[in-house]
Amino acid sequence: MGLDDVSVKPHEQLAAVLADDMEAVNALIAGRMASEHAPRIPEVTTHLVGAGGKRLRPMLTLATARMCGYGGDDHVRLAATVEFIHTATLLHDDVVDESAQRRGRPTANLLWDNKSSVLVGDYLFARAFQLMVETGSLRVLDILSNAAATIAEGEVLQLTAAQNLTTTEAIYLQVVRGKTAALFSAATEVGGVVAGVAEEQVRALHTYGDALGIAFQIVDDLLDYGGDAEATGKNVGDDFRERKLTLPVIKAVALADAEERAFWTRVIEKGKQEDGDLEHALALLTKHGTMEATRIEALNWAALAKDALGVLPNHPIREMLNDLADYVVARIN
Repeated sequence: MGLDDVSVKPHEQLAAVLADDMEAVNALIAGRMASEHAPRIPEVTTHLVGAGGKRLRPMLTLATARMCGYGGDDHVRLAATVEFIHTATLLHDDVVDESAQRRGRPTANLLWDNKSSVLVGDYLFARAFQLMVETGSLRVLDILSNAAATIAEGEVLQLTAAQNLTTTEAIYLQVVRGKTAALFSAATEVGGVVAGVAEEQVRALHTYGDALGIAFQIVDDLLDYGGDAEATGKNVGDDFRERKLTLPVIKAVALADAEERAFWTRVIEKGKQEDGDLEHALALLTKHGTMEATRIEALNWAALAKDALGVLPNHPIREMLNDLADYVVARIN
């Protein structure tokens, strides 16, 4: 199957083009996950890293560095850094959310315990900082350490915003920027920084990653109410059952009459859910057109990501990044 085969997904095209770099990243990750004194660390990390996933975030770092003409090997360290930060946040998220499954497998906190998940996550954050220091770039350190802080801030904000009906679209966007887009934009931006491109191009790479991450999360939230469970790996209504206030619901609450608002208060704020409530919630989303409004927002963010690529070098990888923005939102078309 060639790279020009339309059946090859954009992230698979990127993976094929970056195969050698990705192999180097995987080898570096495996080496840095080792621990002479605490064998549980590689046990836990290998379970999660070995579960697969698209490795989209580290791939974005490799892709942007290569697109910008970088010929060294610091992009491999940075891609591994990005993956360590991502894996650390997943370990912590699963504890916070009391999750039992991740990527179709039991979570680390279920197989071991919460203490192991939290402490191994801490270890991975520390490893990430060691790796980024090795590049010798204060700018890179600034970008990635800011991203790590923003992710944590977004997660804490979500704790207070998730079940509060006064949560606005602006607060939702702040949460999404924290928990998803911050690492996407850091991953794309450091690729340009390490390649030494002009400031305008560094800013464009940040914008691309930020908009792509926001589109990615909005689509995820939308699919929770209207996706195919087999395709998404999530059951329809998981966010509803977990009382997460995501964009389709925030829009519906803003348009709700008194009776509808009482319904949302009962099922989201008070958590008193009964048989038929999910169906009623879906009916309200349909009534107010909030699924379609959310879909349009995701498409707008994807378009913004694609526009940002205009100032970047004309390169086959640029076309793949353009297609990736389309692919992220194609799941809802």
